[in-house]
Amino acid sequence: MSKYEKEKALTISDSLERYFGDQQLDDKSFKMNLANYAKQIGRNGEIKTQYETNVFGLIRTTQAVLPIMRKQKTGIIVNISSGAGRFGFPGGSAYVSTKFAVEGLSESMSYELEPFGIRVVIVEPGVIRTNFGNGLIVARKSQDPNSPYSQIMQKMVSSFEEMMKNASSPNLVAQVVLNAVRDENPNLRYLAGNDVEQWLGTKRNMSDEEFYKMMRRNLMM
Repeated sequence: MSKYEKEKALTISDSLERYFGDQQLDDKSFKMNLANYAKQIGRNGEIKTQYETNVFGLIRTTQAVLPIMRKQKTGIIVNISSGAGRFGFPGGSAYVSTKFAVEGLSESMSYELEPFGIRVVIVEPGVIRTNFGNGLIVARKSQDPNSPYSQIMQKMVSSFEEMMKNASSPNLVAQVVLNAVRDENPNLRYLAGNDVEQWLGTKRNMSDEEFYKMMRRNLMM
């Protein structure tokens, strides 16, 4: 484990100890992993930062809280994924891959943790009206006018700005999470947003090739 990873693990452990002390979590307590939602990453260092936030940070937090949940034989883990964990889109390969990782990790954990009374829930928001756009990180190389991906990224930024005009309220995501943790028998996956419901509904009714052509036409042309 690197020095950075040790420091992160200690930070999580200390935070849990300060918050919970010796007390156990109640039946409806839960841990949410909030996504650093909209980074477009290019270089290896940028990609690693994305994975540290969306994947390895989630894993370390889960590892820290699981002993408490196993001891009390109850708990619910809510991981915030994304509609991007169900389908890819141009210009977001690094971000999308982290969300696919969150989906696979969470679904696999659901089998492993159910015998201990622990449920896993995946919440998949669409485009949400928050200030995450202000923190958007576009890969440095793609910003170079000479980059072969420059035009793709410019079109994606324009498409994203249009989608933000009809973005869902963050209150919707909060309500979906609340409903899930209150449910005695929660689903594995919950969608959050009309846009992501439409995208996945369309994807179910199309072949992979048809969906690919539709996404390319809508986002790249």
